[in-house]
Amino acid sequence: MSDLARLLFYLIRSVVILLRPGGLKSIAAENLMLRQQLIVMTRSRKRSPTLTVSDRTAFAALSQLISRRRFSKLAIVVQPATILRFHKALVKRKYRILFSAKSRSKPGPKGPDDELIRLVVAIKQKNPRMGYDRISMQVLQAFGINIDKHVIRRILAIYYKPPYNDGPSWLTFLAQTKDSLWSLDLFRCESINLKSHWVMVAIDVHTRQLIGFAIHMGDVDGATACRMFKKILGSHPPPARISTDHDPVFTYRQWRANLRILDIEEVKTVPFEPTSHPFIERAIGTIRREFLDHTLFWNARDLSRKLKQYKRYFNEVRGHLSLDGVTPLQKSEKTQIPETDIRDYEWVTHCNGLFQLPIAC
Repeated sequence: MSDLARLLFYLIRSVVILLRPGGLKSIAAENLMLRQQLIVMTRSRKRSPTLTVSDRTAFAALSQLISRRRFSKLAIVVQPATILRFHKALVKRKYRILFSAKSRSKPGPKGPDDELIRLVVAIKQKNPRMGYDRISMQVLQAFGINIDKHVIRRILAIYYKPPYNDGPSWLTFLAQTKDSLWSLDLFRCESINLKSHWVMVAIDVHTRQLIGFAIHMGDVDGATACRMFKKILGSHPPPARISTDHDPVFTYRQWRANLRILDIEEVKTVPFEPTSHPFIERAIGTIRREFLDHTLFWNARDLSRKLKQYKRYFNEVRGHLSLDGVTPLQKSEKTQIPETDIRDYEWVTHCNGLFQLPIAC
């Protein structure tokens, strides 16, 4: 007997029970639902029972005749998670039907028109030095359209590609023309017991050499930032200038006063322009991808020890594309890569075996 025939047989039997004087509707519905679930579960299947349209229709109709308290005890095939997914699918289908037609307007704020996008991009292409505020004022003055500077920033980030320039960045230019320039920034990492640790890192822009790290567990204020920077300085002579972003930590009164005492000039990055602070941001990303994402630490002392190992590897062993393949130490000492015999070498491990590099014997 097929599934449909068996379902019809049980349905007719239940209708007969319901038509009897004083028939128990709930009991008959429960009986029919259990039998239908058994039919579904006895089908040949590979992973899980497959519900057909008739199965869903029967379950939906019978659920209206059964008490809500009894339904959870009777559900063998249809679980609560299935009902939730079915409801979510219905909600998606509802909004897809409501807003699929082109004549219907979708909810939410409307973006700029295509003509306005082309205008903003054209102004930026013809005037590369114009900022977001200046472009906004020019559009308002010429066309009477009030467009926010942040909208212009989003438009240019998507549709505008600055012309390629193979010359040095402004930060590299400053590093080569001034006495010395460090880039400074903070990043956060979590210990094995999920304690947050803030790490201050400094890098020499000209040689790409990691100057050092300072670690603090907890929030960082102006006084803490000064102590961390003093630890990074150590025996190093203070640089003539440092480059920092617009992090609130670098706006504290104690931080600015400390720089005045050390006679260090602070160079701020350009807002919303990642290329104005590229070297320290790239170094932090490299530290995370190559080292911190592949190791765990217990506390600040353990993290400091491991970062010192990575600093030695970064400065003395790891080659840099921006330095034509040499290491920061070779760049600072102006040494050349020695020529060796490729048939005579050995392997050396760094950072507790995380890196394995060949060297000449």
